[in-house]
Amino acid sequence: MVAVQERYDTRPFGPDITAGMGVQLLLLEVLCRAVGLSMVGWLTGLVFAVATWAVLTVAVRRSWTLTFGPANRVTLARTILVGGVTAMVADSFGRHVPVAVLIAFAAVALVLDGVDGKVARHTGTATPLGARFDMEVDAFLILVLCIHLALPLGAWVLAIGLMRYAFVAASWVLPWLRGALPHSMARKTVAALQGVVLVVAGAGILPRDSAAAAVAVALALLVWSFGRDVAWLWRVRERAGATTVSAVRARHVPAWSVTSRRAAPNK
Repeated sequence: MVAVQERYDTRPFGPDITAGMGVQLLLLEVLCRAVGLSMVGWLTGLVFAVATWAVLTVAVRRSWTLTFGPANRVTLARTILVGGVTAMVADSFGRHVPVAVLIAFAAVALVLDGVDGKVARHTGTATPLGARFDMEVDAFLILVLCIHLALPLGAWVLAIGLMRYAFVAASWVLPWLRGALPHSMARKTVAALQGVVLVVAGAGILPRDSAAAAVAVALALLVWSFGRDVAWLWRVRERAGATTVSAVRARHVPAWSVTSRRAAPNK
C-alpha cells in the first residue's frame, strides 16, 4: 500500500482532512467562549467533525486522488462553517443562540458555494469527488437550515431539506433514478434559491407570514424541479426499454417473415 502511494504520490490520508477537523474543533471552542455554546452544541459539532473526517478519508482513498486540491479546500472551509451552523442549531433547542452569528456562517458558506467550482475549473482540478463533496455539503446545510426554521414555521419546512435524501433513497429501489441528468440552469437556480430563501427567513428580518410564504414558494419550485427531473429520467428509461425490445425482436425475426417481405414487391 505504501509503495503504491509513493509510486503515484497519492496521499489518501493527507494533512488537509485532519487539519480541517482541527479547525472545526477550534471553531467550536471559539463559539463556546464567544456565544456560550453548550455541551449539546459542542458534542453535535464534534460528531459532525468526526463524521466529516471519516467520510472524506474513505472517499479520498477510494478515488485515489493525487492531491486534495484547492477547490476541495474551499469546500472543506464551507464544511467547517456548516459544522458551526449545525452546532448552533442543535444548541437552539435548549437555549437562545445568536441568530446573527448562525446566519452569518450560513451566508458565507452559501457565498463560497460559488467559489469552489470556479477554483476547480480555473486550476483544472475538477473531479467527481469534488463535485460530490460540494453537493453533499450543500444538501446538509439546507437540511440544517430547515431544522432551524421548523420550530417557528412548522415541520413542513423539513420537506425542502429531506427531498434530496428521499430522492437518493428512492434510487436504491428504482435504479433508473440514478441516470445522468442533462445540464440545467433552471435546476441550479432553484437549488441556489433554496439556500437564499432559508437564510433570509431564518434571519428574522421578514414577518412570520412573509417568511412562510417565501419558503412555501421555494418548496413549490423545488418540487417542480425534482418532478421535472424524475419525468425526464422516466422518459429516458421508456425510450431505452423500447430500443432494447426492438433490438431483441430484430435479432429473433423468423426467416419466413424476411422471405415474405422480400417477395412482396414481385406479387
